[in-house]
Amino acid sequence: MSFFRIEGGRRLKGTIRISGSKNSSLALMVGAALGDEDVILTNFPQDLDAVILADILREIGVKVEEQAPGKVLINGSGLRRRPIPYELARKIRGSFYVAGLMLARLKEAEVPLPGGCFLGPRPVDFHIKGFQSLGAEVSIEHGLMKAKMGKPVENGFFINRSSVGTTVNLMYLASLTPGTFVLENAAKEPEIVDLAVLLNAMGARIRGAGTEVIRIQGVDRLRGAEHTIIPDRIEAGTYMVAVAATRGEAVLENVMPDHLRTPIMKLREAGALVEEGETSIRVAAPEPMVSTDVETAPYPGFPTDLQQPFGVLMSVARGTSIIRETIFDNRFRYLDELTRMGADVRVDRDRAIIKGVPSLSGAPVETTDLRAGAALVIAGLMADGVTLVSGAENIDRGYEKMVEKLRGVGAKIERLHSVEECKEVI
Repeated sequence: MSFFRIEGGRRLKGTIRISGSKNSSLALMVGAALGDEDVILTNFPQDLDAVILADILREIGVKVEEQAPGKVLINGSGLRRRPIPYELARKIRGSFYVAGLMLARLKEAEVPLPGGCFLGPRPVDFHIKGFQSLGAEVSIEHGLMKAKMGKPVENGFFINRSSVGTTVNLMYLASLTPGTFVLENAAKEPEIVDLAVLLNAMGARIRGAGTEVIRIQGVDRLRGAEHTIIPDRIEAGTYMVAVAATRGEAVLENVMPDHLRTPIMKLREAGALVEEGETSIRVAAPEPMVSTDVETAPYPGFPTDLQQPFGVLMSVARGTSIIRETIFDNRFRYLDELTRMGADVRVDRDRAIIKGVPSLSGAPVETTDLRAGAALVIAGLMADGVTLVSGAENIDRGYEKMVEKLRGVGAKIERLHSVEECKEVI
């Protein structure tokens, strides 16, 4: 286990460059392996989830090669039906994307059920029903999903609850399945559009990505392409909140403001100054924030991945705010740690009632998941004294070079690698 040691009370000032999208890169890596020629992905993030997925793809014969910082080559010509080690699959939710890849290319798949952050029940039922709607026979045995394609069916599938993962997996499978497939109530996230852009460049026939209805006409094979990954809107939103929380002023570069409409609106409602450029966002917060209510929702609503950072911001806002979490059951677990730092919080089912306090105080806290870890880093940045955030490797899963980026705008933060090392510096 590693740790972040943070000395709070410093305003963040300067420039932060946002990396390529973590969530998009995972979908694109697997999508690139649908072809049998070289696919080049640029603006590629160096986060831990991408490293783990690269290892999984190599296990099944896919070539994944870093050609330069931020530039990765993927070639799926060597794809083979091989067991995926559970120890790899259990680490990230995106490991289940391999199911759609193997069904599309090899017409059968045997994939461990996925892991990742524990945020409450996230069954793969929608994925399975979608595979079945395209003609697959599916069973769950000994922690594995086993599936084999039967006779292709020209069909449609309605996702009962909008799901990015299900949408991605069915885009993979339908792209290489004969006939026309209509996916209704599809996820509309920018990462879905990014995947469609890549697959169409490889020769797929996908229309409607970014809307509730996606139409896919299957093709025989996909070719090589080159594609630039979109900026990470969640990383951008996290640093926007961090700047506001420390009453700082910073410019975020390599961003797409259109992907952050709702978070920008909520930050402005809370009192932050937000100026949008074509590929940049300037955030300033000269005054303390004011309480603002938030309800998470699928895109273009307020992202569940930014609920925890925003909750930290509201913990020192003037007044009382209510945050409602509608996506994941266990996304309020970080509030127990925030209470250790002096926050005034009460949870009532899917709502957190947060009464702002004058300040937080540094304390040892533990990450409960990726985004909670980022939120606790923000809490440490604005707290009085020293905060020790354990489980820094959870944060590495979705944030490239967080320590370096925060140091670059004035934060006093360092990584420690053992309990003994922590004892020496506290």
